[in-house]
This record gives sequence, C-alpha cells and structure tokens, in this order.
Amino acid sequence: MSDAAQPTAAEVRAAAEAVKTALDRHLAAVEHRSGEDDPDVYEAFNQLAAAAEVYDELLYDRYDEVTPFEIPGTEDALPPYTGPEEPNALSVLIRRDYVVVEPQRLLAQAQRVEAVDDDGTGADVSGTVHGALGLLFGEFEPDEIASRHKEFGLEEADSTLWVTAADEPADAGEWLEAPFDQVDAQRVVCRFDVSAVFDDEADDLVEDDDLLEDELDPELVVTGLDEDEDLEPLDVDRSRGR
Repeated sequence: MSDAAQPTAAEVRAAAEAVKTALDRHLAAVEHRSGEDDPDVYEAFNQLAAAAEVYDELLYDRYDEVTPFEIPGTEDALPPYTGPEEPNALSVLIRRDYVVVEPQRLLAQAQRVEAVDDDGTGADVSGTVHGALGLLFGEFEPDEIASRHKEFGLEEADSTLWVTAADEPADAGEWLEAPFDQVDAQRVVCRFDVSAVFDDEADDLVEDDDLLEDELDPELVVTGLDEDEDLEPLDVDRSRGR
C-alpha cells in the first residue's frame, strides 16, 4: 500500500475509540439482558465485532501490526430466534450444489432412463446436459441423487439444511411461485451446513501442528479425537447461536 493510501494516525486512534465505545455498549447490554436471545445483546455484539474489524484493518494498514483478537464472522450467524416455543408446523429448506464433472456419464444415465420410459413420442431430451438434468431429477428423488451422485457424473459441493418454525401450516399452493422468498431468519430453529471449507480449516490445523508425523495417529490428527472415542464424520453442525 502506498503512503498516500495509508490511513492517518488520527483515523487509527478514532477506530480504537470506537472499539472502546462498542465494548462498553456490549457490556451494558449483557448486564441488562432480558433473556438468552436478547436482541440488544445480539446487536451490540455485531457492533463490537464490526468496530474491532475496522480497527484491526486500519492498524495493519498504518503500522503493519495486528490485534490479538479473532473476530468471529457474523454474516452466517442467525439472529435471535423469535418463533413459537412449540411450533405447530415446520418448513425444511434444503440446498445442495453439484458440479457436472462427467457430462457423458450424465447423458448416458439419462438415455437409459429415457429408453425405459419411452412412450413412443420420440421426444429426445437426453441429448443435452440441460435435458438430462431435468429427466434425471424428475425420475429420482433428491436424496437418491445425493447418495448416487457419482453415478450421474456429479460432484458434491456445498449444502445446507434449515429447519424453520411456523404458527400454522401453509395453505396448499400458497408459496409455490416463490418458495424461498419469505424465509424469516428469526424463525430458523436450527441449520446444518456441509462445505469443503470446513475440511480446509481442519487441514490448516494439522499443518500448523509442531509435532512430528510419526508421533501422531493420522486418524486422530484429522478428527481431533482421543484413541478411545468413536470417529465422527467431518460434516459440520452450524446450529443456532453466534
């Protein structure tokens, strides 16, 4: 960064004062919290995190120095739950991303399905990736495609599942035109995310370990488990809360 683009010492000092103010505001909110999910505490938490992040960036740009604080990300955090304590209805929102890594395998599977289901109309929809995807997802349940994705030439990417609470079940056909437009994040009971980014974080932890490889059980390095504990999958549970 050039000297002209660097923040001034006064700007760094002002950012530090903003952190102090946000810290006092957060402590006051915690001291007067009305419950476990007090929205004032949540707001003060976000303000403190934002102020600390700004200060950290300016401090680095001006003095090439960092703070000892690790500010947790708030973009993916859920706001305080405000839904019913005993929901009468639930909505399960699922997103699964895939990469088409073997188009020919995808087309071949679609052609097999088309050959079995051919009703004599001659509508050849399996000749393109677009048509093959429509045919396969129309033939198989999403869970079956998830479990057999390699057979269809697909590679799993990120996925997420949100469970949201409702006071009453929706009327038939009520949300079909825009199924995901009215999701209230404050009614999310829990969410579960799976992403390769979590595996990368685990790899970073292993790389930073100072112990020699021959002193470690490889399985224990990856999972962080004791020898007498059962191994668990690396799928990450990002449930409610900050």
